[in-house]
Amino acid sequence: MADHSVEITEGCRLPVLRKNQENEDEWPFAEILSVKDIHGKKLYYVHYIDFNKRLDEWVTPDRLDIKKLQFPKKEAKTPMKDGLPGSRPSSPERDVKKSLDLHVQSASATSRGKTLPTPKRKAESVSLATQVTAATPVPSLPGSAEASQASVYPTMRDSSFSIKSRDEHEPLTSLTTNGTTSIQRHLIPPLPGRKRKSCGGTDEVCPADKNARSQNQHDSQDSSDGIPSAPRMTGSLVSDRSHDDIVTRMKNIDCIELGRHRLKPWYFSPYPQELTSLLILYLCEFCLKYLKSLKCLQRHLTKCNLRHPPGNEIYRKGTISFFEIDGRKNKAYSQNLCLLAKCFLDHKTLYYDTDPFLFYVMTEYDSKGFHIVGYFSKEKESTEDYNVACILTLPPYQRRGYGKLLIEFSYELSKVEGKTGTPEKPLSDLGLLSYRSYWSQTILEILMDLKSENGERPQITINEISEITSVKKEDVISTLQYLNLINYYKGQYILTLSEDIVEGHEHAMQKRHLRIDPKCLHFTPKDWSKRGKW
Repeated sequence: MADHSVEITEGCRLPVLRKNQENEDEWPFAEILSVKDIHGKKLYYVHYIDFNKRLDEWVTPDRLDIKKLQFPKKEAKTPMKDGLPGSRPSSPERDVKKSLDLHVQSASATSRGKTLPTPKRKAESVSLATQVTAATPVPSLPGSAEASQASVYPTMRDSSFSIKSRDEHEPLTSLTTNGTTSIQRHLIPPLPGRKRKSCGGTDEVCPADKNARSQNQHDSQDSSDGIPSAPRMTGSLVSDRSHDDIVTRMKNIDCIELGRHRLKPWYFSPYPQELTSLLILYLCEFCLKYLKSLKCLQRHLTKCNLRHPPGNEIYRKGTISFFEIDGRKNKAYSQNLCLLAKCFLDHKTLYYDTDPFLFYVMTEYDSKGFHIVGYFSKEKESTEDYNVACILTLPPYQRRGYGKLLIEFSYELSKVEGKTGTPEKPLSDLGLLSYRSYWSQTILEILMDLKSENGERPQITINEISEITSVKKEDVISTLQYLNLINYYKGQYILTLSEDIVEGHEHAMQKRHLRIDPKCLHFTPKDWSKRGKW
């Protein structure tokens, strides 16, 4: 539908034909990010507005609806200092500074000609809520997480549970009009509307469809006024999005061959520039070294002695194994793993300094060796109780339960360490689905196993749930609110398990065949605060 008389340039927006999950035609608006000419035929790289970036693709002119073409708006020229003309676009920093200067000047006009210095912006204190993105809210919980007890009250069943009220000498909660409480200490945002169900699975990947739309809006931990906050001085892999440009917004690798699988990358990954023009990038599936041709790969395999990831095998059951890899001792492997993972993770920054991280690689064994299925990384020392920095199941193994297995293993390590943990925020849309599903199943499993004593309702505290599961209290709270289990009844808070919740949980657990067996874990935590052990 493209009219060749009209020149379509970068920045233009127009409807583009694509197939949805039901294989039906749809025309969502898309932005043209790049244009290239191959043998006299133009191709356009488009980003579908309000869709996840992994759906971006090169399209031919016949898929463009030129009738609704919107040209990019030109930025108005702004005068430079002393009234000289210029073309510097406006920015939040300059706007804020300008408004502050104007305010100071107007104030000084009434102060007998005295000039006042421009006030410096103070760093805003970051509460717990600011570290959680809009896509992963931690809703308010009735009562304090530390002392209030919740009861489980199945509406259609005989077993029921009660709670104890909070000690009056330490009022941390305030009752709202709808009968719930907000935790004032943590400034927790209100609960959003219920999310739509994921398409047919509890693992972290759905087919590319409308569920893949619009990842978290607040990908960075910026301050509320739009000016990026100071970078964290830890090994965090959170992407602050402040260095996004047209290059990093586009996929640069067409296809990756890893063992017997060919993978289509979802996002940009900083592989060497000379490799981005290849039709296929070849990776050794054992050491993850990247090579430019099949012949180079075959020659490499004759020299590569690895048949499993480097590091210590700390878990094996059946064909599933986990290897612990120190980012300092195995830098080349760790960097290659990060390059591969960045093809499928958009919310994380790639650091070439892998020293502060441990990598836990899950593999599947056969006669040829241990084949990588997925992995997660974690900081050796986390000041914010993070037990996962990045987590990924490779596309060929998605929707088969491996995602939950990785999550379960990360919490099993936290149990051995005697800590509670939480994944580093923000989570991707698919990661959020997986964690919510895991938290829901884990907590419901505990609540349904509670038994009444002396005919009274069983009681359990948020602290006890957190200690049993190693899930951080804030995640327990948000999950209970997400499941809509908390009710205020006759002056106390109860958890109500409906028949639908119970049946849905039992059905999900029947399909969950892969579980971590703690008896097969051989893991001794280290005290990484002693730098000598690095």
